[in-house]
Amino acid sequence: MFKYTVCFVKKNNEILMLNREKAPIMGVWNGVGGKIEKGETPDIGALREVLEETGIELKTFFSKGTVTWETPEGELDGIYVYLYEADEHLIYETPKKTREGILEWKSIDWILHPHNLGIAEMVAQYLPVLLKKEGNYTFTYKNGQTYNSCF
Repeated sequence: MFKYTVCFVKKNNEILMLNREKAPIMGVWNGVGGKIEKGETPDIGALREVLEETGIELKTFFSKGTVTWETPEGELDGIYVYLYEADEHLIYETPKKTREGILEWKSIDWILHPHNLGIAEMVAQYLPVLLKKEGNYTFTYKNGQTYNSCF
């Protein structure tokens, strides 16, 4: 089991993104998320993190997966990724300053634009898959590329 989650909350054609104020990936736009607490499943930890970091209470995910990579020591590491579909009538004003950074709704086109250097490294590679299909996925990051499979 991995230690962390990253969660993307989608509403219409936008995703709620966090520009982090702290390491890791300080100054980079990413989903919200964090450490899974003792006794939590990844699914429960992800829902809790979204609520803690945004105040938005969600019930279920739309799509999820894991992103794995090999550490410099040759060990397998990874993170659980989630895509949630927020109610289209949700009113959530941004930008919003939080203890983690700045939350803001960003268009999917902006997030995935090939010249956007402000997005976390692997997001542009695995987010399109999460957006296209419901289901569970495994993404493997190797040599700068992300490979996926459905499970």
